Amino acid sequence: MPTIIEDPNAHADATEKTYAVTRNLAELPWIQYPGHFHQALSKAIVTPATVGSRFFDHRISTYEAGAYVESHSHKVQEQIYHILTGEGVLTVDGERRLVRANDVTYIPPGVVHAFHNTGIDPLVFLVITSPPTDDEPKPR
Repeated sequence: MPTIIEDPNAHADATEKTYAVTRNLAELPWIQYPGHFHQALSKAIVTPATVGSRFFDHRISTYEAGAYVESHSHKVQEQIYHILTGEGVLTVDGERRLVRANDVTYIPPGVVHAFHNTGIDPLVFLVITSPPTDDEPKPR
């Protein structure tokens, strides 16, 4: 049985036993997170809250035609967008990029980005984020 952490910002205690976890996407609910609009939905696959991961947040997202995430940036998080199907416009630091199946984009911390499904089919993509929260590291 996996260690499940209720607080999405919490990390597994180093003394807790951790377990390998296999998930089927059908088990997970679709969620529309803040800043996402018009059926921009995601499933949280591997996160601190779902499996106790400490270094990754891995989601699959599907945006219906016209759906988008508003322009934003992350303080410390790095992100990878891996497009599986569909197409859309990914705006990165003001540069509009048409992306489609098999495109992979790396977004470093501090880079302003937004994503719109400008196509006619659902846009399906993976989002891999590290670290899982955007909290500034605490000074030692």
